Amino acid sequence: MTIDLIKADYNNEQHSKDLIMLLNAYALEPMGGGEALSENVRKNLVVTLAKRKDFFTVLCYVDGEPAGIINCIEGFSTFSCKPLINIHDCGVLAKFRGLGISLKMFAEVEKIAIERGCCKLTLEVLQGNVVAKNAYKKLGFSGYELDPTLGHALFWEKKLK
Repeated sequence: MTIDLIKADYNNEQHSKDLIMLLNAYALEPMGGGEALSENVRKNLVVTLAKRKDFFTVLCYVDGEPAGIINCIEGFSTFSCKPLINIHDCGVLAKFRGLGISLKMFAEVEKIAIERGCCKLTLEVLQGNVVAKNAYKKLGFSGYELDPTLGHALFWEKKLK
């Protein structure tokens, strides 16, 4: 079995198709929201990503077949005065789980972050996603807190219309 990691080229037609297929598979799962990507997203996401310099995708292939995806966006830590990488989406197709693919993809993201001079990696995880939380802990992630008496940081959102 051959496992290959590739930083996606958004201008590569095959990478683009694989990115949308993998992201849609992730979106359809409960931890991805349980809904397919909209037609607008399917049609415009890769074109939009190709215009951004702060976003990258790592694709994983097993024996040439698309198996996993991590989408990342660069942010900035004002406290460190350095860039950071937020891991925004991470998914592995069900038939490829248990092969250590997510560990390999995270290692690739960390390598890219170090090359970019980043100070840290961040991500969000659902409270009930015990499998992912355990994997992230093994990778060195932990809940974010400045002062233990104030508790962990919470990830909130406000959708805009």
